[in-house]
Amino acid sequence: MKSPSSSDLAMHRREALAATIAGIGLSAMSFEPAQAATTLQPDARRSSPKRYSMKKSINLWAFPYPQRMNLRECMQLAKDAGFDGIELNYDLDNDLSPKATSKDCAAVRKMADDIGIEISGLCSFLFWPYPLSSNDPVKRDRGLELAGNIGRAAFDMGVENVLVVPGAVHIPWRDDHEPVANDVCDERAKQAIGKLVRDAEKWKIYLNIENIFFNGYLMTPMEINSFVDSFASPFVRVHFDTGNISMFQHAEHWVKILGKRTKNVHLKEFTKKGTDYSLETFRPLLDGTTNWPAVTEELDKIGYDGFLTFEYFHPYIHYPEALVWQTSDSMDRILGRK
Repeated sequence: MKSPSSSDLAMHRREALAATIAGIGLSAMSFEPAQAATTLQPDARRSSPKRYSMKKSINLWAFPYPQRMNLRECMQLAKDAGFDGIELNYDLDNDLSPKATSKDCAAVRKMADDIGIEISGLCSFLFWPYPLSSNDPVKRDRGLELAGNIGRAAFDMGVENVLVVPGAVHIPWRDDHEPVANDVCDERAKQAIGKLVRDAEKWKIYLNIENIFFNGYLMTPMEINSFVDSFASPFVRVHFDTGNISMFQHAEHWVKILGKRTKNVHLKEFTKKGTDYSLETFRPLLDGTTNWPAVTEELDKIGYDGFLTFEYFHPYIHYPEALVWQTSDSMDRILGRK
């Protein structure tokens, strides 16, 4: 048999290529770079078509700390998952507590710097057992002392944001809290913040008043504005929580009214379809009824470019790192990073 010539082989290769192209519905011109390149258009079904400059943060309560992960592991996981910052919690024990010295606090900051993650602020659950408006003067005094300690810890770490709960008429998740009359709560809350602001101004840290709703105090954005403005200090601002008012109100409405007072933000998911109004009602991001496109757009309109911190109280029992990665992905979609 006669061996095929080189020209025969070349012809067969061209025929085979043409047949392959025809089989998948393309023409030879499809392989030209100018026609092959396509521009992917933003798809609002996938993520926000608009990219926002706000920074991603996550609260330490979303991690199994300290039972299964130490602080360094939590910070590293947050960094690896793509968060810009992490919000730390001040407690009666653990890394940040009254037991921690200024040197200890500085070491926590150095740890974060070494990992390459910012500390978006300090938060604490101690405002509930020791309310600044309690009918018990011993609890009030202890609460004021602890709030001062939190501010000092922030100063020692070079962290500017401190979340403050100024008072509570009612605390539904505690059975040791005696209800406080609204006017008395307001008076005591203003007295407490008035004392704390002296050191805040000296240390250049921000006392950011959080809206709670569940505590029966500062129930509207207008009330918070009035409270914050009464101190006439640039170091008394607002820590806006999207979930704490979502039972009957809408986060995007609050953003516009609070305006430039907002210094820090908590993202908490909530569903208006449910009937559970306890702390158990909050959900992972996007599994609720919050209008995130409207919230981020309103934040952008007021020029907010600070931290958005996911706050969640229940680390997953199994494979808890999954919650951290899922949240990072959800926030990327909310902020138009994907």
